[in-house]
Amino acid sequence: MPRTRWYALVLWLIAVTAWVPQTLAQPRHFVVDLTHPIPTFQQGDVGQADLSKPFGSSRPIASFSPQAVLIGLPNFPTGDGHFALNRIILGEHHGTHLDAPGHYITKPETTEMPSPDRRTTDQLESKDLTGPVVLLDIARRIQAELDKNGGTPDPDAKKTNFSDASGNVVTAADIDAIAGQLADGVWLIVHTGWSRFYWQSGPGLEGPYINGFNFPGVSKAAVDRLIALEDQKRIRINGLGADQIQVDTGANAGAPQFGKGTFPAHVRGLQRGWKMLENLANTELLAQARPGSCTLFVGALKHVGGSGGAARVFAQCERP
Repeated sequence: MPRTRWYALVLWLIAVTAWVPQTLAQPRHFVVDLTHPIPTFQQGDVGQADLSKPFGSSRPIASFSPQAVLIGLPNFPTGDGHFALNRIILGEHHGTHLDAPGHYITKPETTEMPSPDRRTTDQLESKDLTGPVVLLDIARRIQAELDKNGGTPDPDAKKTNFSDASGNVVTAADIDAIAGQLADGVWLIVHTGWSRFYWQSGPGLEGPYINGFNFPGVSKAAVDRLIALEDQKRIRINGLGADQIQVDTGANAGAPQFGKGTFPAHVRGLQRGWKMLENLANTELLAQARPGSCTLFVGALKHVGGSGGAARVFAQCERP
C-alpha cells in the first residue's frame, strides 16, 4: 500500500476511534423536567403556613394561593422501622400546575363556543396530557429588555416594558411563524427565561416574578391569531404552557382590576378545550433539542371536580 494511503487510513482509524465512543455515550433521547419544587411549611394557624418554619430550603413563592402546608401524621410502625406519612394542604394553582378547561367559567355573553368545555381534572384523558411540543422562544427579546435595567425587572414600564404594545411578548407574528407546526394535540410552550425569578418573590403577588403585573406572556393579539388559525385549519391544540406564573401577559391579567377583557388566553382558550401549564421550569433546555422532536407528558392530579392541580411535567426530546 502506498505510504500516503497508509497515513490516510491511520488518520481515519484514529478519527473513528475517537468519534464512536463519544457518540455511543450520548443517548439519542433526553428527558427534561419542567417542574419547579413546591416549597412547604409547618402549619401555623389552622390550614395556614407558618413561614418561619420551612421544610428544607423552602421559601415562599409568588402565588394566587396560600403557601403549601405539610403536616406530619403519626408514623405507621412495622417490625423493621416505620412508614413516614404526611398530609399536604396545597392550592390547585400553586407552583408548577395545570389549568383544566373548567378553571374559568365565562359569562353567557362572553361564551363563544356552542358547547363550551367545562371539564375538570378527573375528566381529562391521556391524550389531553400528552402531545408534541411547539416551542415559542422569545427569551432573547426578554433579555434585551431586561438588559436596559441591568438585567432586573422593574414594574415601571419606562424601565422594563412587557406590555402587548412593546413586542416583548408572544405576538401575532410569533404565532404566524409557527403556523405550519400547528396541528391537533400540540402544546405551545413559551420560553421567556422568566423562571429564574421564581424563587425571588412571595408569599403573595410581590417581587420581580410578578413585577407589578409587568411580565411577558401570550398577548391578546397572539390569542386572537391562534384561534383564527385553529378555526382555519379545523384543529384544536392541547394547550399553552409558560415559564412564568400564568400564560397571559401581566398587563392583560392585572389591569384594570381584573376587569372585562383581562386573561384573554384563559377566557377564550379554556372554553375551547385548551389546557394551561404555568410556572414551568427549565424551558431553555427545550431550545437545545432537535426542533420538533419533543413530546410533553403532564402528570396531573386526577381529583374529582378539580379546576386544575399540581403537576409533574416532563418532555422527552431528541438531540440535534
